[in-house]
Amino acid sequence: MVEQCRLIVFGRFPAVIVQTPKLNADTARELITPSLLVWPESIDANIDRIVQIAGDPGRLRPHCKTHKMIEVAQRLVAAGVSQHKASTVVEVDMLCRAGAKDVVLAGNPVGPSLTQLQQVVTAYPQVRISITADAEGPIRQASDESLAAGISLGVMIDLDVGLHRTGVTPDSPNAETLYKLVQSLSGLHPAGLHIYDGHHHQSDPDERTAAIQAAWQPVESLIHRLESADLPVPELLCGGTPSFPVYAKFENPRIRLSPGTCTLHDVGYGRKCPDLVFDVAAAVATRVVSNAVPGQLTLDVGHKAIAADPPADFRAVLPDLPDAEAIIHNEEHLTVTTEHAVKYAPGDLLFAFPVHICPTVALHESAIVIKDEVETDRWMIARHRILRDV
Repeated sequence: MVEQCRLIVFGRFPAVIVQTPKLNADTARELITPSLLVWPESIDANIDRIVQIAGDPGRLRPHCKTHKMIEVAQRLVAAGVSQHKASTVVEVDMLCRAGAKDVVLAGNPVGPSLTQLQQVVTAYPQVRISITADAEGPIRQASDESLAAGISLGVMIDLDVGLHRTGVTPDSPNAETLYKLVQSLSGLHPAGLHIYDGHHHQSDPDERTAAIQAAWQPVESLIHRLESADLPVPELLCGGTPSFPVYAKFENPRIRLSPGTCTLHDVGYGRKCPDLVFDVAAAVATRVVSNAVPGQLTLDVGHKAIAADPPADFRAVLPDLPDAEAIIHNEEHLTVTTEHAVKYAPGDLLFAFPVHICPTVALHESAIVIKDEVETDRWMIARHRILRDV
């Protein structure tokens, strides 16, 4: 984007320091705010780094839920990454359009989502598509839908390795029962195990590694039990952004690594996991809309434009205002205190770097592509839930 983010430590907590992006005067003047900006050179650098960590693009199944853009998926495909992961049916469709050869729909789709998925499976017969599941009902519905569509759908059993959000525990008899059910039903085939551990984002890489290795032991035991029962386990879909470098060191050839955030990266992971050295490749452009209160600036980057799930006082970094403290963040506005307020007037342009980029992207219909300081393109974001023109 500008240059790779630098890290500076304040006490025990690392903080990402980013430089203000440079924009051509005409581009800056015409920019509607708030707008999501992306820098393709930084995205390409992040993809190169992801492949480098994995050691082979064939070991990767990155999650598209962060970027949600066909152009980013196409860059991954061009880098040799043919296997991908999605959270919604629309994302599956986007990945198929981008040239992916193998897609897993995670998040345990149910009800109409499974019905809608069959449209995508039918439209892209050349793409191998699977889902994750942790309950009998959705598995049986997937079988019925697949039989009606005349297709075969892969099913990964979703394992709970400590996050306690979805999945069955690997030491539960239910894990084997569900896997056997998939094997027995027409229209389905076992696709392996889904092992997501989003709770493992320890700042110390050694602590993170030890926690992941401890959670892996019950998974290995389950694999042994399944294979002893003549149940094939073709893939182990593992981890997320903080954990994929750990799994990359595992020698099991069936492991597929599933980073997501690091295609764009964000301030949150930059602070929490300083060992994840990626470029922050996206920012939200914002303008001052009021400086009426002395010592304060109000910007047009409310929580309809930047993610509101981090704590209210840490949702964005403003590199031009290093002392800024958020005091109000509502639907359309972010109000901060800063000793630099007197330097700014309504209409002045600033850049906000999200602490959490994934939900920030989903708040925007498109991303403005910046190259050599000018807008060169707009990339649409697959943020909707209903399939269009399949």
